[in-house]
Amino acid sequence: MAYVNVPKDLTRVKSKVLFNLTKRQLLCFGCGALLGVPLFFLLRNPIGTSAAAMAMMVVMLPAFLLAVYERNGQPLEAVLWHILQVSVLRPKLRPYRTNNFYAVLERQDKLDQEVYRIVRGKDEAVPRRPPGDRSRHCKSKRNG
Repeated sequence: MAYVNVPKDLTRVKSKVLFNLTKRQLLCFGCGALLGVPLFFLLRNPIGTSAAAMAMMVVMLPAFLLAVYERNGQPLEAVLWHILQVSVLRPKLRPYRTNNFYAVLERQDKLDQEVYRIVRGKDEAVPRRPPGDRSRHCKSKRNG
């Protein structure tokens, strides 16, 4: 009795269009053939059949790689883009930066004091919060 393997993860299965090839593979192979075959016939007489065949393979190889190569579910152009970003576009040193919570509280306190001075006038003293008070809201909301 004939049996067929069915993959457990169906998200990785790609729909085939023609000759068990995907649309992407058909398009890339077609573009490679459109570039390579005429080149072979143009170079066959001047440089010989073997050299023309090698030139055709070199021209068709990128299209073949674009059609077939895939790493971690990503096509070749995505992999090449990531390599370009890491090696050229992004900075080499990426310093670790933190947002110090205590510095944020100090900046907020300075801003609160400045607002209080603007609202109340410059001659009045700025009231300080008691050491145990960590909220920015009035105490009546906490007690009530």
